[in-house]
Amino acid sequence: MIRGGSQKRNITIWEAGTVGGEYIKTYGHYHVDELDETYWILAGEGVILQQKLADPRVPDVVEEFKAIPVKAGDSVYMPPNVGHLAVNTGATWFVTADDSPVAGAGDSASMPVHADYESVKKMRGFAYYVVEKDGKPALVRNTLYKEIRHVDSGGLPISD
Repeated sequence: MIRGGSQKRNITIWEAGTVGGEYIKTYGHYHVDELDETYWILAGEGVILQQKLADPRVPDVVEEFKAIPVKAGDSVYMPPNVGHLAVNTGATWFVTADDSPVAGAGDSASMPVHADYESVKKMRGFAYYVVEKDGKPALVRNTLYKEIRHVDSGGLPISD
């Protein structure tokens, strides 16, 4: 990741491939308070996962899960309090720009309090994983989640 500071966009580059059948992705986190963000897809193709918990204190019940397939030229808005991560499902580099205010150690938005990674860590990822199935992306449910109330798979098949 290249940090752009408060006046420029951050750039993130993912390599292509899978690890244990799962496509390479970011760790995933929830923004806290009213912090939002937009991703612009500069190159490649992937899937943005978003999920909103029914109650932020209960990490195993998801109110809404979305898989959003993206390609170069697309943009995706990340609302406040919505967990998100990005997955490279293409055969080449996946490159994004974002307007996160994270600028460096002197910027309060850079401190760990701007994002919650612990809920994702506790649940070992999001409600669904993006895996390679017959050469194409598919979703596989993360069984640690007790309930997923609404699912928008973005056209991706849901597999066992």
